[in-house]
Amino acid sequence: MTSSTAIPADSIRIGDSRTLRFEGASYGSNVSFFLVANDPGQGPSLHRHPYDETWSVLEGEATIVVGEATFVARTGDTAVAPADTWHRFTNTGTGTLRMVCIHASPVMIQEFAPEA
Repeated sequence: MTSSTAIPADSIRIGDSRTLRFEGASYGSNVSFFLVANDPGQGPSLHRHPYDETWSVLEGEATIVVGEATFVARTGDTAVAPADTWHRFTNTGTGTLRMVCIHASPVMIQEFAPEA
């Protein structure tokens, strides 16, 4: 399906959360994204993709782990996780983290790390 009109946020919302999940293939796009709205302490567990993922922090603070590196990204910062690299982020700020997580793929493919 392709779309030449606006896609309503509620049609791509994940359950009752504030986070949106857009998979491009359904709309004729070659990229996918999460539009994250996380409370302090929230974030995905360690995972990887067979393509790059790029983050843009719109508001708040995220502690990001990419491979062996750990760093803090704040409003306006951008970070990248290369393909096949384990990564995760957590809202380590005091307010809502708003972040766009861009997947360089028309479909999202995620592999979560085994829990230790």
